[in-house]
Formats: sequence, C-alpha cells, structure tokens
Amino acid sequence: MFANLNKWLPYLIVAVAVLALLLFSNGAAQREAARHDISYSRFKELIAAGEVARVTFEGETARIDLKRTLDLGPEGQQTLSVETRIPSFGDSELLSSLEANKVEVASVEEQTGGWIASLLPWIILLGIYLFVMNRMYRNMSMRFGGREPTDFLQGSAKREQKGTRKITFADVAGQENAKREVAELVDLLRQPDRYSRLGAEPPRGVLLVGPPGTGKTLLARALAGEAGVPFFHTSASEFIEMFVGVGASRVRNMFEEAKKRAPAIIFIDELDAVGRVRGSGLGGGNDEREQTLNQILSEMDGFSGHEAVIVLAATNRPDVLDPALLRPGRFDRHVTLELPDKDAREAILKVHTADVPLGADVDLGIVAAATPGFSGADLKNLVNEAAMAAARAGEDLVSKRHFDEMRDKVIMGSVRTLAIQPAERHRLAVHEAGHTTVAYYLPEADPIYKVTIIPRGRSLGGTHILPEEERHTLPEPYLKDRLAVMLGGRMAEREVLGTVSSGADDDIRQATQLARAMVARWGMAEGIGPVDLRQSEEHPFLGREIAQPRRFSETTAHDVDKAVRDLLGDAEERARAVLAAHRDAFDKLVASLEQHETLEHREIEACLGSGTAGDADGARLAAHGMTARQRM
Repeated sequence: MFANLNKWLPYLIVAVAVLALLLFSNGAAQREAARHDISYSRFKELIAAGEVARVTFEGETARIDLKRTLDLGPEGQQTLSVETRIPSFGDSELLSSLEANKVEVASVEEQTGGWIASLLPWIILLGIYLFVMNRMYRNMSMRFGGREPTDFLQGSAKREQKGTRKITFADVAGQENAKREVAELVDLLRQPDRYSRLGAEPPRGVLLVGPPGTGKTLLARALAGEAGVPFFHTSASEFIEMFVGVGASRVRNMFEEAKKRAPAIIFIDELDAVGRVRGSGLGGGNDEREQTLNQILSEMDGFSGHEAVIVLAATNRPDVLDPALLRPGRFDRHVTLELPDKDAREAILKVHTADVPLGADVDLGIVAAATPGFSGADLKNLVNEAAMAAARAGEDLVSKRHFDEMRDKVIMGSVRTLAIQPAERHRLAVHEAGHTTVAYYLPEADPIYKVTIIPRGRSLGGTHILPEEERHTLPEPYLKDRLAVMLGGRMAEREVLGTVSSGADDDIRQATQLARAMVARWGMAEGIGPVDLRQSEEHPFLGREIAQPRRFSETTAHDVDKAVRDLLGDAEERARAVLAAHRDAFDKLVASLEQHETLEHREIEACLGSGTAGDADGARLAAHGMTARQRM
C-alpha cells in the first residue's frame, strides 16, 4: 500500500491540513474581532424603545439590525448591527415583545465553520498517519537492505537473469576431477525423462567442499550454464534474521519457486552458516538457525522422483555440518575441490589473462610455477594487481616485472619505508643469510629463489623458497631439514653476533608447530610411536574443545614435550654445523645482501656456489614453484 507513495506526499497533506487550520482560525478570529456584543438586558431595552428593526436567530446567538446607529463605548464607536447571546434557560416573553414592537424575525442554521472545518480533524489525522507509516516503511526498507518490506519473507534468493554471460565448464580451469564428478548431472537435467523411465531418481543434494577461492560457486554456475536450467543462488546466512520463523519461510519460498521451474538448480553458499550440528552452543534446539536447518531438511525430503531439482551447497567446513544433512537422500554426494597444482594454475592463468595484453617476456608456466598454494581467486587477484601496476606506470603491456612485483606484494605485503640503523640492518642480513645458507647446503631442503632485507608488510625481510616438486606427502628427512632451515636465521645470529633477537619469533612458532605435529600426529619420534596425541579437536563454531579433556597422561605429555625439544635442538645443531662448515660463503652472502638488499637465485649461487652450478640451478628453479616464508 505504501510502496508507491511519493516521499513528499505525507508532508504535503500535513502542510495542507495546517494551512486550512490557520485559515479557519484566522476567519474565526476576524469574525470575533468584527462582532460587537451587547448584554441580553440591553437587547430587551432596545426592543422596548423601538430601536430594533430585525432580529436573526442563529442557535443561541441573536444578530440585531438597528434602526439608527448606536454608540457602544467611550471610543465613540457607531454601529447598526450588534449581537447578543440568548440565555440557555430561554425567555417566553421575547417573541411576544418582538411582535408587539413590530420587529422582523428570521432564523438560520448555526454556522460551524463550513465543510472545511468539519473535515479538518480527519485531514490532520490522515496526514499524521501517512507521515508515520512512510517513515516506518523507509526504516524497514533500510533494515532489509533496500528491499520492499513485502519481500522480507521471500528472502533474497536470486535467479540468473537473461542476458547474463553464460558460465560453462570452459570457464572452470584446473578442477578437472570436480568437473567430471558433476558432468553426469548435466545430462540428467537436460533429459530427466530418460532417467525417470528407468525408475532412477536424481540426486537431491551435492555438497561442494574445498578451501576458499577454489571455485565452488563458479562450478555451480557452470553446471547450470551447461544444463541450460534456471539457477537460484543464495547464501545460507541470508536465511537468518532476528525474527523467528523468517528463515524457514524463506526456505519454503525458494524451494517452491524452484519446483515451479523444474528442472532447476538451487545453490546455497556457505552452508555451515545454518547447517552446523544441532543442539550445540547456547541456542538450545529452538533457535532460528536450527528451525531454518529443519526446514531445509524437510524440503529436501519433499522432492518427488519426477522433480528434477538439484540442491548444490558449498562449504569449507564440512566437519561442523549436522549428520542429518549428509545422510543418503540429502547431501550424499560430496565433490572435493583442491588447491590447483602447477598445470592447473597455468590453465587458470590463461583464463584470467584472456583479455589482458601480456608482454613478450611473460611465461605463464613460470608464473604458475612461482605460485604454489595459490587458489583460483588468488591467481585472479594476481593478474588484476599486475594489470593495475602496469596501468599506474602508464605502460601498454603487462610484463614479467609487474607479475614479480605483485607476487611479492601478495605474499609478503607492500614495501615499507623504515629508518633501519646499520647495526639492525647487519643483523637482518645475518638472519636471512642464515636461512639461505642452511637451505642451500642441506640435501632435502627446498632451494632458495630470492632473499631480501627490504621491509614488506609486517616483516623486515624475507626468504623465498622454491619447492622442486609439489609434495602431497612429507617425508621425515624433508621435515627435519625444513626445521633446520627455519632455525637457521636464529642460529646465524648466535654464531656471528653472539646473541639472538626477537626477529626469530615467527621462526620459533612455525618450527614448534611443525615439530609437535611430527611427534603428536605423524608418529616421527622414537619412544612415542604412532599414537594420535593431539590436545583436542578444534571446532571453533561448536565449542567442543571446551568439553574434551586431554586423552593422555601427564607422563605422556612430558614425553611429547621432550620429543619436541629434542627435534628442535637437533635442528639447531644441524643448522650450526652447516654454517660452521661454510662460513666463508656465508660471510660473502651477508656482505652481498647488505649491499644489494635483494638477491635473486643467480646472485645467491654466485656467493654460495659455482657459476656453472648457478646456471643449472637457475634452469631448475625456473621450472618449479615458489612459496614464501616471512622472517623478522
């Protein structure tokens, strides 16, 4: 009713009502000012004296027309017309007296201010009502994100509009396994009758699981695009509001709409927002989130065999989902999306650089190799940052330099300008050279791609390592060498400067976490054995770690702590031995790092190895990926 009202209409109505009230009041005041009252006794005296020519009765008021002017006061005011008020008790002799003195008598209806005066209170009330309701409507519209209040219970599930660019599997690069798993759904959605004739029912729910940025939403859009069916998408968090029952109503409306347009796809992003285990936390079993989850479960059970509606959902926390969601008949199909490997990263980069003018020196294979651990979203961001850097520089092409600069920015942060004292600068060079030297000479350690003492982000320097291969399992010798590399910077400070600093804080934290995992999770400590000794299962949304006691004794906890310290002590000793055996090369690297601030792999080779080895190592480094470890 109020959605079509103009914003100014309530204000206009109130203004008109106030104006009418003022005009009416002003007219009444003018009439009051123009009236000259006389007493009733004076009125009777004038009748008896024969001075009255005509009397007009209007309610309890008598308007008197005189035969001659009458002096009404000391001001000498003269008038031929006066008014008086008839007593409420009446006067039976008045009419007789008027007739005896031959006074003309008339009567009119009492004037109450006209139709405007009679409607004025209603006009004012209507104006106030519309004004208040318009303000309430505007406030509700703002509260619900600009949507109409009548759409509140409908939720915000959106349907792909015509004219939107069609997303297909060609746009989803690097997830070949996931695409194969959902490809059969395309034929099912295109030709549902083929399956229903044989008694086959379409799967009701498909759960897309994977780290953030791996393309879960993109894969769902591509499935709808390939099948050519309506695609309804929403986030689970949009079901939840402060009003009880709203989420369940939105779920019902969304499923009803999809059933009308079957075959169709419903996509619910971030399912864990409503799908967490019921009965946990402080909400009990009656809160809005659990009612919404119950409604989702009921709607999925309500699908019949001929309704080709598939519900896709995405989450990166499958461990916190309620078991009722995962049972057969609901989200019983799980499709896992992993972080892309090198070849997949190259394919993703080709998709995102299709409209980007690249320089001749850009090799997407090398860019892919230098970005292990990057998700599809990370790679898209990298391409965008590189294009922005080229635009800021006023260049027409995006070159290798732009990709290298933006990769460092994404990994370590922007360059900071700090006034670093010479002594602190020397300590930074010693620290980073320690990491680099230990990594260079240990056989299982990943090679170093770049080392710098330029502050970036929250770090004062960094050592970039370049894995020779993408590992899916981590052997014990590799992990022990990795511990030695982590502690190599701290050990270099102790050996060269005689003291250590707070710059090893992140090194110690990461090394301790890795050593504890080796002991308590992977069974790599003698005397402990293959036993799971983790403190607790961490479920930050459920609070389970509060109720889970430690599952091993104090003696075992002491043995675990001792095994962790032994691993870290052995790593420090191995790092010290490497630095002592190659002290001359280490000192050369420190001096070069202080002079140039940043050294690439060829400059590192010039300090720590031979030129021939450097050429071979350069080719080897260019063929593999890069990660970064921030230090100090």
